[in-house]
Amino acid sequence: MFNFSDNLFNRIEKKTSVNKDTILNLAKKLQQGDMKDENNLKEVIHELSAMTGKSVSKEQEEKIINAIKNDEVPNNIDKLL
Repeated sequence: MFNFSDNLFNRIEKKTSVNKDTILNLAKKLQQGDMKDENNLKEVIHELSAMTGKSVSKEQEEKIINAIKNDEVPNNIDKLL
């Protein structure tokens, strides 16, 4: 289903303390949901916030939602790391 290398997952886990299985489960949820729906986006943001132990302010949440809804998210995940 997903074709990411273990090296990528190791890098993500090292930076966020979120393991591969958690990432894959979230990815499945993202694939099944409507990522232009604000309620789905908020749910995902809150879930990611809880997973990583990082708080997200309402302002940051709105910026993330707007970026996703306006297709302003990089296609290359390596750019995020």
